[in-house]
Amino acid sequence: MELTRRNLLVIGSGAIAFGSLPAMPALASTTDEAIAKLTGGADIGEGGLNIVAPEIAENGNTVPISITAPGAVLVTVFADGNPVPNVATFKFGELNPSRSVSTRIRLAKTQNVVAIAQMNDGSFQRANAAVKVTIGGCGG
Repeated sequence: MELTRRNLLVIGSGAIAFGSLPAMPALASTTDEAIAKLTGGADIGEGGLNIVAPEIAENGNTVPISITAPGAVLVTVFADGNPVPNVATFKFGELNPSRSVSTRIRLAKTQNVVAIAQMNDGSFQRANAAVKVTIGGCGG
């Protein structure tokens, strides 16, 4: 490639444009920010919420999870290693006696799956499950 003035300008402006892009934030802090936004900064307790996920998922495209949250009105699921950590939100009505849900989620890599439940009294409960992914589900 011959280095002409035009090529130098193209390369230089591309480098300046790339350098001005904001840095990608850490995914764990994005998850913490999303949880803080959901809870409004309230304290989060442990217990009263159960999440079941496989310890090892051979394929991150379909990872089965189930959540049991007696007394919950809302459950939100986060995956702290995904590009978008908020995975799903489930709202339970008065006619749902079990307050449980089962679904399949997509995980990009080995990470924690976090469930936050808002209880009837307005308090929040948290449960975690670590899942080791051998083949990523988000293009990895």
